[in-house]
Amino acid sequence: MAPKPETKFAIDAELIRALADILTETGLGEIEYAEGDRRIRVAKPTTAAAAPAAIAGPANGAPAIVAAASPAPVAGPPAGALTAPMVGTVYLSPEPDAPPFVRVGDKVKEAQTLLIIEAMKVMNPIRSPRAGTLTQVLVANGQPVEYGEPLLVIE
Repeated sequence: MAPKPETKFAIDAELIRALADILTETGLGEIEYAEGDRRIRVAKPTTAAAAPAAIAGPANGAPAIVAAASPAPVAGPPAGALTAPMVGTVYLSPEPDAPPFVRVGDKVKEAQTLLIIEAMKVMNPIRSPRAGTLTQVLVANGQPVEYGEPLLVIE
């Protein structure tokens, strides 16, 4: 069977601006919106990696825009990343008004509770697999996560 010819789709500038605003508000590095088999990904450029040819945007730290017919390949979790052991919703604190379990820069001990993943109405504490320093939090409070998705980085 012959492959389907690629079709162009109109880029919704208002949607892209809204996604870029969400990046700025939340501090996330990238966000992807999908409708059917079409996807729009908006990502802030990083200084560590060269920008792919598909990225169009200013080099002044503003979000870059990537439009693709299929999702970009995933490079894998960063070194020292703690990944989600299950699908669920992440909670960074024990209660809505409580401070988070840990913050970037905190020293963590092995088996210390770092966050909670709610799965099927059960709150599952996620514990540190090793001692170290928390260098990155890769998820937002209340964010849904998939199995194997990077959550935190401990060095």
